[in-house]
Amino acid sequence: MSGFSTRLSLSVHLRQEMKINPRLYQAMELLYMPLLDLQQHLKQELAENPFLEMEEADVEEEVELDEEGKDEDADEIDWEEILLDGFDAGGRKQQFEQKEYFQPTVVEVPDLRDFLMDQLQYLTLSEREIRLGEEIIGNVDDDGSLSCSLEEILSGMNIWLDEARVVALERLDATEFEDEGEKEEEERELEALFQPYELVEVEEVLATIQTFDPPGIAARDLRESIMIQLARKDLADSLPAALVDEHFEDLINHRWVEIAKARGITPLEVQDAADEIAKLDPKPGLRHSSDPDRYVIPDLIVEKIDGEYMVFANDTSLPRLRLSRAYREVAREKGKFTGENKEFISSRLNSANWMIQAIEQRRQTMLKVMSFIVDRQRAFFEKGVQHLRPLTLREVAEHIEMHESTVSRVTNDKFVQTPRGVLSLKFFFSSGLSTTSGEDISARGVKAKIQTLVDDENPKRPLTDQAIVNLLKAEGVNIARRTVAKYRDQLGILPARMRKRV
Repeated sequence: MSGFSTRLSLSVHLRQEMKINPRLYQAMELLYMPLLDLQQHLKQELAENPFLEMEEADVEEEVELDEEGKDEDADEIDWEEILLDGFDAGGRKQQFEQKEYFQPTVVEVPDLRDFLMDQLQYLTLSEREIRLGEEIIGNVDDDGSLSCSLEEILSGMNIWLDEARVVALERLDATEFEDEGEKEEEERELEALFQPYELVEVEEVLATIQTFDPPGIAARDLRESIMIQLARKDLADSLPAALVDEHFEDLINHRWVEIAKARGITPLEVQDAADEIAKLDPKPGLRHSSDPDRYVIPDLIVEKIDGEYMVFANDTSLPRLRLSRAYREVAREKGKFTGENKEFISSRLNSANWMIQAIEQRRQTMLKVMSFIVDRQRAFFEKGVQHLRPLTLREVAEHIEMHESTVSRVTNDKFVQTPRGVLSLKFFFSSGLSTTSGEDISARGVKAKIQTLVDDENPKRPLTDQAIVNLLKAEGVNIARRTVAKYRDQLGILPARMRKRV
């Protein structure tokens, strides 16, 4: 049997590796940041890097005063001493002491469950009913529907009750009573309090919660939500309620004629009842959504000046950075610094220089990208979305001579203010279709044409997908019927048979 070899060996391998400089990662992050995130990032850099300061008129005036010697009597800060002495700023304590800073916090917005809980507390209910009501409300989705079955709620509550009962009895056993009868009375009350729930109790409390605002809340399905809303409108015995109760599937599929025959009424009566139902809210909980309103601050501005569209960076709210003159002058005398002080000053100075350059590079890159988009999409700015041309990230990248991933970062979560509204930069990118004239039209422009055709159609004779294909071909757009069907679905437009009015 041969033994294992334990010899050492040396070999040479040739391979290629690409290592990205950490600064490059930071530059990519700056490109990716929306305007608000960038503002916070620059404020943090200003707080952490002593070589950075904001460009302001007041600062310029103070520097000029120092140079002319007009402010020689004022108390000056010995920056050289501070740097050499580990940043221990002396002088007036009130001026240099570190002040406690409190980060502003977002005020919590009451959501749907909070709104329902408030209504529950106003009712005169037993402790058992309140516990059960809280469990039901906790299982209501943001759209207002019940997210689980009553059996699941019953099972979960009884498991919790059993565990709570055991804990309560243990505490009772550990309590000393002067009278044994008093302890027995407490045990009977606990047993009554922790009796398992029955399904009928869950149904009763659910029925109570379904009387809360907004109407239709805590329903188990869409049909129940609509029935609750109709009952709140005193329409429980109406034709719309009967249609929802007995012909729900036919109703949602717009089978007016079939419903009319089954009920012995005219299709027009069915359609009028369906119109009444359509006024109800299928997702009543969303009106109390906790999501705050999103306010968009555009990163770029496009304005039409003397017949030409000009692109500007909307960066007036960004801190204007520059190198701090005081620190920079001290840093020139490198001989006074050794060890960690020298390394610290060198790294901070280089970081400050790089940050200023990176911000300007980000600005120039965004302007290049938007300028090309404006040139390419001039017809959109002049005539509207139907004239939007197809555009890809690669086309922009080739034009500005940058990588496609860079363009993707520049356009991600960025917005531009234009004469046609505030738009995402991603809005201008879409695939295209060919036309008989040899030009291309974007998919977004085709969707806009389809939407316009449907909006202008005769409701008694709605356009079929093939009819839309024929109309688009008459305008020079070559498109397949299945593509029209796909775009129609994406726009949320029903098929022709379901759009037909009597």
